[in-house]
Amino acid sequence: MTDFKNKVILITGASRGIGEAIAHQFAAQGAHVVVSSRSQEGIDKVADAIKKAGGQASAITCHNGERESREQLIAQTVEQLGRIDVMINNAAANPYFGNVLDMGFSAIQKTIEVNIEGYFHMSQLAGQQMREQKSGVIINTSSVNGRITGHNQALYSASKAAIISMTESFAKECAPFGIRVNAVLPGLTDTKFASALTQNEAMLKMILPQIPLGRMAQPEEIPPAYLFLASDEAKYITGVSLPVDGGYLA
Repeated sequence: MTDFKNKVILITGASRGIGEAIAHQFAAQGAHVVVSSRSQEGIDKVADAIKKAGGQASAITCHNGERESREQLIAQTVEQLGRIDVMINNAAANPYFGNVLDMGFSAIQKTIEVNIEGYFHMSQLAGQQMREQKSGVIINTSSVNGRITGHNQALYSASKAAIISMTESFAKECAPFGIRVNAVLPGLTDTKFASALTQNEAMLKMILPQIPLGRMAQPEEIPPAYLFLASDEAKYITGVSLPVDGGYLA
């Protein structure tokens, strides 16, 4: 695997779960990771843990659903570290679990602002910096729900499908600037974010039989896909959506 020494890796939604695991694994490969989320306390905890393990990390807050916050995150990262080598869009919102007809408008708005507008704008901002550098990698966290709609997760699934389409569009249009754009599609993972599923026995009985490996993933099993897609070993790979799902989509 490529050594990420002297590389700047910016990760949104990095205060816990998959994002936190991504940050630790890139730091272990020598990268300077910028961990970001809305919670300063949360990202400080992750950054401190990385530093105690001998890695390099910075913590910068960002609300992925707010334009000014996204702009400030990119600006501060470049100001402090001079560049962005890998942008990982991982922040996500899933504020509603229930029948599509009963979803409130505030939940609709939040899901769109964070999962679609946030990813698109953040990719633009990072891409503009990468265009100046003449190189860079953008990796979007989508979901298996972007391919097969999740039960009682209509808009979340639609937003994850939009991220797959967005990834392909950015890949085509950014390739001339030396920027690769890919997506990772995690399956059911044991995180707080997915607790509506992972802590619901009835849902698990329905979902687990559909996963050939017969279990949910642990957060640390997802990041290797990001490391590969960000590495020189994947330098001819762009526009792909890589499932890490125990065979669910097979």
